[in-house]
Amino acid sequence: MSAPSHPPDQRPSLVTAIPGPRSAALRAREDAVIAPGLQGYAVMAGVAVDHARGSAVTDVDGNTFLDLIGGIGVNALGHAHPAVVEAIQQQVARASVGSFTSEARVALAEHVEQRAPAKKLRRLQLYSGGAEAVESALRLAKCHTGRTELVSFWGGFHGKTHGALSLMGSTFKHGLGPMVPGSHLVPYADCFRCPLKLKADTCGLACVDVARQQLRASTAGAVAAVIVEPMQGTAGNVIPPDAWLREIAALAKELGALLIADEMITGFGRTGTYWGVEHAGVTPDIVTLGKAFGGGFPLSGLLTTDEIAQAKPWSAPSGSSSSYGGNPLGAAAGLAALRAIDREGLVENARVVGAALLRELEPFTERYPFVAEVRGRGMFLAIELVRDRATRAPLSPTATRALFDDCVRRGLFAMTYAPRVRLQPALTLDVATARNAAGILREVFDHAASTGLWKLP
Repeated sequence: MSAPSHPPDQRPSLVTAIPGPRSAALRAREDAVIAPGLQGYAVMAGVAVDHARGSAVTDVDGNTFLDLIGGIGVNALGHAHPAVVEAIQQQVARASVGSFTSEARVALAEHVEQRAPAKKLRRLQLYSGGAEAVESALRLAKCHTGRTELVSFWGGFHGKTHGALSLMGSTFKHGLGPMVPGSHLVPYADCFRCPLKLKADTCGLACVDVARQQLRASTAGAVAAVIVEPMQGTAGNVIPPDAWLREIAALAKELGALLIADEMITGFGRTGTYWGVEHAGVTPDIVTLGKAFGGGFPLSGLLTTDEIAQAKPWSAPSGSSSSYGGNPLGAAAGLAALRAIDREGLVENARVVGAALLRELEPFTERYPFVAEVRGRGMFLAIELVRDRATRAPLSPTATRALFDDCVRRGLFAMTYAPRVRLQPALTLDVATARNAAGILREVFDHAASTGLWKLP
């Protein structure tokens, strides 16, 4: 299966050492003027991009790489999707900024309403970044419920602005406190690394019981919202049992809180269904949207019900808007992207090609002593890299960095720089290109196995 907009059977082509001289020169100029803190994979790769198409990126030296990172989920339609390119070109020549009503924004909102995870979720508000949409969802939940406390999960990631940062379930926020009062973190159903050290087939979803007890003891009884990723992306493409999400929805109802589904990564077909919540059959009260939403253009939003959207002061004039949110250019890009997802059958393509890629990777658990698990749904896949299968101690940063560097040298961009390898290719990916990428991963892992590289401290 292959999307018509995606060049088939894409392969890497390397003509210089990596990084090449032009990339190195551009990076040196950039390093002299830009602030530190850029995306780690881009800094580590050391290349400067000239152009890209589909799942292939060509640098300024003429080297072409296969791209399984895709802007960490943003590049769902592949690079330079022709429909999105045309929509942006046409709209930017007419009107690109401002909050006035435009044909593009009306059509986008109507399209999202038609594809919403439930009929009642029909009110859309638009932004330009994921954290911005999450912050708005948190404000809306507080306005609607009159409550102030928020619940999120270990391993969760919802953005780097202050409110979202307070809900982050990782060490990323260390040194950035104090956090927003009333923020509570509870265990996520990460069954490979169970927080309670239980077995998934016999645990009885004990992590939900722990969450219930913890919230009973730690909150002030004023929880406004429970925000959850249907499947956790940044934590390592963690796929919880479907029953777990249903129990979390029930817990939110017990607390008198709204359920916010953060679909930034899982939305628009990533997991082989249009929305991540579909796997569990859960209907949230608010959905946050982003990444794939704009087809590569910065676009995010939230989706909610008529009733919830009326909450004051969120619904007051300028109460929920932003300077860039809903501008004609972003709306045109988003509309073109969503129409392409439907027209090209990309949800089904993600399911079929993602399953084919998963089949290519599953033998890794037998082939390599440092691969403990391979999992995936659609184009949302993960490889667990360990130093010891018994203890599941993760591969060291030194070892994973060596894996990443070897991938780049062989013409592949993949998130092998962490022990929980995340693979989130374009939804337009074809089977041949997927197999080409898997072949490079095999070469890299074969080299790591034969040299003992994976044992690096």
